[in-house]
Amino acid sequence: MDAVDFHLMDFKEVVENLVVKDRSPVIPETIDRLFVDIANINRESMPEIQDSQIEEMAVNLWNWVVIKKTTLGLSEEQSAKLRHVACKLACMCECSAASEETIRRQILMNMKTGKGWVDVGNAVIADQFFQAAMDVLEQLYVKLLQSCSTEVHVTMQKTTVERDVFRVLSYQAESAVAQEDFQRASTCILRCKEMLIRLPKMTGYLHILCYSFGVETYKQNKYEESSFWLRQSYDIGKMDKCSVQLGMLAKVLRLLATAYMDWDDKEYYKALSAINLANKEHLTPSGLFLKMKILLKYETANEEVFGAVMEILHHDMSLDFCLNIAKLLMGHERESVGFYFLKIICEHFKSSENVGKALLLHVDMLLQRKEELLAREKIEEIIIGHQTGRQLTTELVGCLHNIIWKKAAQSFEVQDYADALHWYYCSLRLYTCDQTYVDFAKLQRNVASCYLHLEQLDKAKEAVTEAERYDPTNIFTKFYIFKIAVLEGNSDRALQAITPSENLLRAGEQEENYVLTNRGLLVTFLSLAAQFALQNEQHIVAGKALEYLAQYSEDGQEVLTALKCFLRLVLPKVSQMPESENKKKEMDRLLTCLNTALPKLVQYFYGEASTSGSRTNEAHWFRKIAWNLAVQCNEDPVTMREFFIISYKLSQFCPSDQAILIAQKTCLLVASAVDLEQGRKASTTSEQVMLLNRALDQIHKCRDIWNRLKETGDFSGDPCEALLLLYEFEVKVKMNDPLLDSFLESVWELPHLESKTLETIASLAMEMPAHYPSIALKALKKALFLYKRKESIDVLRYSKCVHSLVNLLVPDGVPSEELCPLEEIWGYFEDALSLISHTEGYPEMEIVWLMIKSWNIGVFMYGSSKYISSEKWCGLALHFLDHLGSLKRNYETQMHILYSELVETLDKKKRPTC
Repeated sequence: MDAVDFHLMDFKEVVENLVVKDRSPVIPETIDRLFVDIANINRESMPEIQDSQIEEMAVNLWNWVVIKKTTLGLSEEQSAKLRHVACKLACMCECSAASEETIRRQILMNMKTGKGWVDVGNAVIADQFFQAAMDVLEQLYVKLLQSCSTEVHVTMQKTTVERDVFRVLSYQAESAVAQEDFQRASTCILRCKEMLIRLPKMTGYLHILCYSFGVETYKQNKYEESSFWLRQSYDIGKMDKCSVQLGMLAKVLRLLATAYMDWDDKEYYKALSAINLANKEHLTPSGLFLKMKILLKYETANEEVFGAVMEILHHDMSLDFCLNIAKLLMGHERESVGFYFLKIICEHFKSSENVGKALLLHVDMLLQRKEELLAREKIEEIIIGHQTGRQLTTELVGCLHNIIWKKAAQSFEVQDYADALHWYYCSLRLYTCDQTYVDFAKLQRNVASCYLHLEQLDKAKEAVTEAERYDPTNIFTKFYIFKIAVLEGNSDRALQAITPSENLLRAGEQEENYVLTNRGLLVTFLSLAAQFALQNEQHIVAGKALEYLAQYSEDGQEVLTALKCFLRLVLPKVSQMPESENKKKEMDRLLTCLNTALPKLVQYFYGEASTSGSRTNEAHWFRKIAWNLAVQCNEDPVTMREFFIISYKLSQFCPSDQAILIAQKTCLLVASAVDLEQGRKASTTSEQVMLLNRALDQIHKCRDIWNRLKETGDFSGDPCEALLLLYEFEVKVKMNDPLLDSFLESVWELPHLESKTLETIASLAMEMPAHYPSIALKALKKALFLYKRKESIDVLRYSKCVHSLVNLLVPDGVPSEELCPLEEIWGYFEDALSLISHTEGYPEMEIVWLMIKSWNIGVFMYGSSKYISSEKWCGLALHFLDHLGSLKRNYETQMHILYSELVETLDKKKRPTC
């Protein structure tokens, strides 16, 4: 059946599909449809259907609910709605002509439908059905009287009808209570109560119903109404003691007494009367306890309270119950009665193995009321008894320890350490005769703490030694070992004590909460340890504690504070250390420290831990520390790089003013230089590639910073741009970058490129594994050109540039015409000779080098049968010889002889054209 068919059906079809065909796929929607429609249906709206058919429909629907309620899992409200529909259908038929069976069915259906609505919380609808049931009952009563032939028969029929009237009245009472209509509810119940004479079997039902009303109204704090219902329940229950148990009557009376007690202080006597009657009906511990509560609430005289106490002993109540009474007495400040009762209890139950409970309660009460001398006497009595055969149970021994420790802790808090020791030694005495107590190590630690505050170090050490023997791995034991070691100046033992145990933090099979708790304890321990060591000027120990604290704490601010304290402690010492392996280790510690701070600062900035100003101050502080440490690492460039990189990363959390930009630029420049240097030394290709890529990334970042920095002022004297250019060029040539040419195109066009930069480019282009002679040649030519353009030539730098260029063109004395024509090479020599001729200061060794180089070229030309060129180059060598100083004599004779021989040989040969 689809949704369209369902909506087009009439009322009868919907019922038939649900009940007869049992095939409705949308039962909840069907139920709601029937419930809504029944409000608009009456007998006149269905003229084509006979009464018998309507009645059959109603009965079938009712029976379907009974059968299907469990199997289909219908809710109470759904069942109530369907019964509502069935009952309405059944009542449409003409009652005057209906049979007795039909009328009785209508009565039953109205009662059960109304009860169903009460149970689901809709008492207003329920009342309609209860009233209908009453109306039909009247019709039935008239009909029965008319049909009865004898008086006996009339009586019997009256009883039958009256039983149904009783049931309807009780349901109406439930509905009235639900609607908080006390007047109507009480009227119904009182009518029912009158009918019990004729319906005695309903006594138990009405008794329980009134009790339920009493409980419900008590929970709503309607004590007056509750007391009415409970009185009715008790009165009705007494009418049939055969079916109503005395225990139930007593229960009703106890709640009645409680209602009186909570209602009004003026109801004291009613409450006391009710509880006395309850205890008379059926005595229970709860009844006696309630009686004591009533007596204590209304400030009854101690004599009367004492009488009630003795009544409890007379009834032979349990020890636990008696102790609860004692606590109740103490709680209401009836100490005199309470302590006397405790004394009687101890005597009364002296043969019980649990008498220790009473003794311990006595001690606890004495201590709570500051009766310390009496408490000490009582504890002494208990300990002696425990040692001489009147032993406490294991559980009670633990309780006594707890009582003693609580008192010791109170004394400790007010700094009365001697008194605290007294109580702890009571606990120790108890332990000596019963070693089942698992916290012996804790007890010894507490003793040690007291001795430390009393500055009795030797006794504290003895106590800690005992604690360590029983619980050596406990973090609190370690803390006291640590404190004593610090006070004794034993740094090694102190360091050993604060070293975190991996077992303490290993998750393994332990619960996550256990590990988190241990981590929290460890962090607290390390924090206290650092403070204690600093207070006692144990700086090495304090530094280690702070390191561990920063390592294990998960509180970002706590970590940063620990690291700052650690750095302030260690830095002065490290700065004064000479270069050594020990200083290297200390620098590594500081590096680790800053690497720990960095992620915490990241969390700090992106969380909500503090204001912006404090965040920036933290970053500045750590940035400067990293910078200063980097400056101290001249002998260790790798470590220097690490400090500079950390300083750079920290500076990113600071405002980007000019000073910060300069610092960032410097950090990245140095880091890039170190990476390039390490790349040159790399033992493997993969390592070199990693270092060069890292350097390239830093170069790009530095260039961005440099561009921003130039906008803040004049940096014309800063070599940063040239260095970045050289660093990037070196990376690209060493990695054989395919985009090298396009990179150089922009380089050659730079307007302020210096000769020195060009010479470095040339050197890098030929430095292994790079081999770019054409780039080197171009760079050297540009450099030489720039030298010659200057008004005042730097002869020394010019000579070196010429040397590099000529050496590139003629690496082994042989000219490479592939790189440059010989005429161009001749031009570089002539330019150099001209400069030598007109300028002083040209290095003599460079002149010698040029002389030898030109001579060798001449010799090469001679071997190639290029005699004119040979004479030309050798003649050029003699010109360089003329400009030598002290070295001239070393070459002059030999070169002139060789030149004469060369000229003579050339005369004999046919001179080839040049």
